[in-house]
Amino acid sequence: MFVDKATIKIKAGNGGNGAVSFHREKYVAAGGPDGGDGGRGGDVLFQADTNLSTLVDFRYKRKFLAQNGADGSGKRMTGKSGQNLVIRVPKGTLVREASTGRLLADISGDEPVKVASGGRGGWGNQHFATATRQVPRFAKPGTAGEEYEVQLELKLLADVGLVGFPNVGKSTLLSVCSAARPKIANYHFTTLSPMLGVVRVAEEESFVMADIPGLIEGASDGVGLGHEFLRHVERCRLLVHVVDVSGSEGRDPTEDFEAIMKELERFSPALASRPMVVAANKCDSATPQQIDTFRRFVEERGLPFFPISAATTEGVDALVHAVWRQVQTLPPITVYEPEPAPLPDIPEDTAFTVHRADDAAYVIDAPWLERVLTGVNMEDYESLQYFQRVLRLSGIIDRLEEMGIEEGDTVRIFDFEFDYVR
Repeated sequence: MFVDKATIKIKAGNGGNGAVSFHREKYVAAGGPDGGDGGRGGDVLFQADTNLSTLVDFRYKRKFLAQNGADGSGKRMTGKSGQNLVIRVPKGTLVREASTGRLLADISGDEPVKVASGGRGGWGNQHFATATRQVPRFAKPGTAGEEYEVQLELKLLADVGLVGFPNVGKSTLLSVCSAARPKIANYHFTTLSPMLGVVRVAEEESFVMADIPGLIEGASDGVGLGHEFLRHVERCRLLVHVVDVSGSEGRDPTEDFEAIMKELERFSPALASRPMVVAANKCDSATPQQIDTFRRFVEERGLPFFPISAATTEGVDALVHAVWRQVQTLPPITVYEPEPAPLPDIPEDTAFTVHRADDAAYVIDAPWLERVLTGVNMEDYESLQYFQRVLRLSGIIDRLEEMGIEEGDTVRIFDFEFDYVR
């Protein structure tokens, strides 16, 4: 069963809680706090798997949870970090946030992609001992891991896409060009799902060709099977428009060509303007006049024309080599960039206090900042700029400067530390 859409829930692991513990040893009356920190929660990662070609497995399992971090313990022992969860999907899968449609990741490379981050482990009470508070009986809980309901959408990765009406010979062409063995029969919609084949031009030269189920008029509005699978040609670098030049079913090749182009334009103008070659198939059944008439029609539109017969393989080699030469000149397959998360709003209540710790760090106590921090990605420049803006607008930076902070001094907010830079 070919499934190219699925909705699942993913949740990264929660961070472990910090421990409240005190050193106990014979002949040591007051050993002091030694509660360890909680472990970090496991992340949720997506990994492309070339052995998968469908999302059918996600119809039966819809909830995926990474492991939580372990709580800290005495003797300053940090809890074990939660194990990452790796979800394997077909190459070319897009991961979107279901509620907003925001693109979280494009799983098209070989490296795993982190989609949900595990929560930070809470600090143990060893961090809260001061000269005036030598017996802290509290610790910080771990933060929650990120949680999303995501929609998985498979967009096949192919260099070349075959488009055209049903029963024009696209599957036959794929079968003679590659080792793919699609079902071939003389009736419409024999091909019920996209098929991929590797076309070898030389010993170490090849490209990937996709056979997309036949389009019909109205496909962009959901008529027939075409609407379901048009997304699979969106990444193709080159389109091969296959047309039955013989008009074996009583149709006019020029009308067929124009109808398919109209559907591509309505689905995506960018797709209709993609580089294209035209394969006039079933030339063995067509008259020379039919071929010449259609050739003039195609060449007037500035498109390369190739008369072929997929059934007898006549002209197929010339088409394949021409396609290969053109593919070599085109940009690589499109990989979509993730969309940044919307930044959280600054709360109205921005009360805070700042004090110097024993280690000379500036410690900021502002409960409202914890929610802001959970939505900030410190590895993203825009997100970091937003965080700096929050600190400035809330008056925290001004207060630090009033207290005489200097460049390079440590600033601590909960369990997050950074060096102050002017």
